[in-house]
Amino acid sequence: MKKDRVYNKLVRDRIPEIIERDGYTPLIRHLGDEEYLYALHEKLKEEMREYMASRSMEELADVVEVINAILVARGLNMEELENLRQMKARTNGLFHDRVYLERVMTREEAKEYKEVLREETAFSV
Repeated sequence: MKKDRVYNKLVRDRIPEIIERDGYTPLIRHLGDEEYLYALHEKLKEEMREYMASRSMEELADVVEVINAILVARGLNMEELENLRQMKARTNGLFHDRVYLERVMTREEAKEYKEVLREETAFSV
């Protein structure tokens, strides 16, 4: 006899049906609101790990699906999320310019840094 396959994770609605079609018996339960939201957050981490490992658009679609389920569970929708995204874009900008923040300096540190750069440039000419 094979060992049980233990998953203890949130799965898509049709997965139990697919498992049964493959000749197995799934042991499932339905989650309450709080437990469901926690399971969705765990699922989001799982899907993000899978996307980061593969960079596959299919995995990215799974991430979006989980985000959509989180929105619904919290009583929101994609349009409301889009409004929040646009508001943040107006206040903080987008990622189009590919700005990579290396560090933040005080004015005095920046002045000293520029001075060092000037000296290095002068010596390399």
